Amino acid sequence: MEYIYDTQLLLEGTDLSDRKIIDYINQNIEGDCLLVVGDDELIKLHFHTNTPWKVLEYCASLGEVYDVVIENMRRQAEGLQG
Repeated sequence: MEYIYDTQLLLEGTDLSDRKIIDYINQNIEGDCLLVVGDDELIKLHFHTNTPWKVLEYCASLGEVYDVVIENMRRQAEGLQG
């Protein structure tokens, strides 16, 4: 497993762009399975990465971040609490 942390959050703001968020993350944060859906006021983000704090920092610069879930997929695969 290359990327350990399943990172999920909601981002609320104004003039949000799913395309800009996707482009920024793809260019600046290593990971895979990126999913960004929503509209210009509310975005749902899902991303596998080893640096979830970078995702949180970037998203917080765009608006209010909430309903954050960061799960350790390696621990889950081993049957442990994620």
